[in-house]
Amino acid sequence: MTKSLNAFTFSAPIQGVQVKPLKQDGKEIAVRYNGMLNQQGARQVWLHGGFGEGESWQEVKDYLMERTEEGWEQTVDIKDSQLNFCFRDDAQNWDNNSGVNWIYRIT
Repeated sequence: MTKSLNAFTFSAPIQGVQVKPLKQDGKEIAVRYNGMLNQQGARQVWLHGGFGEGESWQEVKDYLMERTEEGWEQTVDIKDSQLNFCFRDDAQNWDNNSGVNWIYRIT
């Protein structure tokens, strides 16, 4: 039996960030951001992310996020077992979770 996409829910927020798997294997996720940049009135937010473990991010990319009633959201296809990410706004302010970023890991 295939699990419907509606069966997945967003995680509890961590510093204003929530993640929701969109596929059973976890290889596609939705990220919701309501953190510091949003609270300070950002007009646009980007998710800045890369794949791989440790400090060596691979395939680094900026994902333009969409403003929703629940916060800023973006879908990301996972190309490795770990996505490392942080956020920036249109004024080049960054939210990197006090320097430790956020991690989504497929186990």
